[in-house]
Amino acid sequence: MARAREDWRSLTGPQKAAILMLALGEEAAARLFAMMHEDEIKEISAAMAGLGVVSASVVERLCVEFADQISATGNLRGTYESAERLLLKSLPKDRVAQIMEEIRGPAGRTMWDKLGNVNEQLLANYLKNEYPQTVALVLSRVRPDHAARVLQLLPENFALEVVMRMLRMESVQKDVLESVERTLRMEFMSNLARTQRRDAHELMADIFNNLDRSAESRFLAALEERNREAAERIKSLMFTFEDLTRVDGAGIQVLMRAVEKETLALALKGASDTIRDLFFKNLSERAGKMLKEDIAALGPVRLKDVEEAQAAIVAAAKDLAASGQITISDGREEELVY
Repeated sequence: MARAREDWRSLTGPQKAAILMLALGEEAAARLFAMMHEDEIKEISAAMAGLGVVSASVVERLCVEFADQISATGNLRGTYESAERLLLKSLPKDRVAQIMEEIRGPAGRTMWDKLGNVNEQLLANYLKNEYPQTVALVLSRVRPDHAARVLQLLPENFALEVVMRMLRMESVQKDVLESVERTLRMEFMSNLARTQRRDAHELMADIFNNLDRSAESRFLAALEERNREAAERIKSLMFTFEDLTRVDGAGIQVLMRAVEKETLALALKGASDTIRDLFFKNLSERAGKMLKEDIAALGPVRLKDVEEAQAAIVAAAKDLAASGQITISDGREEELVY
């Protein structure tokens, strides 16, 4: 009878992998093999064939070692680059490129979800060159509110033709739908992912929003001297604590429920009367009185702490606006009907 292998320290990497896969069982090992490169399969298979008898203590020791190495990894950071590197180890380059373009493109589980998150002007510019029947199919699959915004950006006669096609549209065959999806993915989404770059002014506005007040003022003043037009564009894109006046009363109430009361008190400690009034008028008399007492109880506070609290509330407002829970107006007057 062959002697069982007892010394786990002398094992090579492929031998360790082979033992672990044998320990996992045929079904799990088969799934792992399916994800490996052909060269890796050959190497581990060769090691597996030459293992002989492996003692239970060696198997146990290797399992413990494996678990220790995994747990010692600590925090993991997933990025586009790390995902792409892993995909390239098992998939052809063109397939990886397609996957990464879809990931970098608009969010959404399906193609129609993704289209619903594409800027309506971009989508309208693409669709106006398509057949009305194709556009009708696309607009019938996205959210009605998004379809409406796209429709009004199309040339009027073309848009009317699309409407007529939508009215006459019957059930769409699966192969036709898949063909349209495939075309959108290859021609529109792929180009969108490659060409869509964030506006530099938007990026700088976000960076400036995260500066402390004095640094923000210094940078903007210096930029105004060198490029007044760029400075004005950035200022128009920035969203500050004072801009909360662009949020309606219902939105302010939602915002107050989303932030800690200590943070709100600290932020209002250094706020203008306009902003204070905005918050207080959206509180009950009792809640407003309690908030005023909290503010008074703070005593002298550092300006830096106030600015950090205000920045936290601005960040919360942006998150709520992004998820559709509140609306931040663009500052322009709305048309009213009497």
